[in-house]
Amino acid sequence: MAAIDLNADLGETVDGVPTADDEAMFAVISSANVACGGHAGDAASMRQAVARAGRFGVAIGAHPSYPDRAGFGRVAVAMAPTDLEAAVDSQLGALVDAGADIRYVKPHGALYHAVTADRAQADAVARAVAALAERLGRPLPVLGLPGEIEGAAASRGLPFVREAFLDRGYLPDGSLVPRTQPGALLDDPERVAARAVRLAREGVVEAVDGTVVRADAASLCVHGDSPSAVAMARAVRAALDAAGVEVRAPW
Repeated sequence: MAAIDLNADLGETVDGVPTADDEAMFAVISSANVACGGHAGDAASMRQAVARAGRFGVAIGAHPSYPDRAGFGRVAVAMAPTDLEAAVDSQLGALVDAGADIRYVKPHGALYHAVTADRAQADAVARAVAALAERLGRPLPVLGLPGEIEGAAASRGLPFVREAFLDRGYLPDGSLVPRTQPGALLDDPERVAARAVRLAREGVVEAVDGTVVRADAASLCVHGDSPSAVAMARAVRAALDAAGVEVRAPW
């Protein structure tokens, strides 16, 4: 039976207010990328995410970002690599302190994209992840798109796992459509569900211009803060189940 991971960005509480229906999302996913204080989240929301993960049998991943709560981590921040490493290390530590058994790390937002292109930033993130892996005594995979982070992770003995996005538009080169451009966000549950099945079965995704792009991925992401997030996640899970694709965490 084919298998795929289904992940979502959760625990993204801002000023005590959740940005997603975490309870509903945890019920259908297999991995949760939990905000750990950089762009969103606090000690209480992290503990709640840990508890939900336990109830639903969901793997916990850390979702560190630039320290940018005002911009929800979606604005690039100029930081020296040592400062970035310290910021990521602090966020990972906060999630561990909340009781999380961290199985992988997925950078968030602007940092996610920066580490695909900037080796110094990628190395800083990889160093922080490697330090946690050493403390845990086991490999700690990095989840993301191919780029500099893949090499940075490998250089420190960290597995790299590729993901694909179900609710984001793709450009013909395989990168994501910037959020400021048309076609960046998808919100049709049926369309997103069909995309999930095709990615799981064929490893391809259709770009905004109709080009079919190779996107071999072990994990598929639905953003928890999208207006149609719950409907999309439920449709995706139902479509994968109907297609005989097992939804399970690879960690």
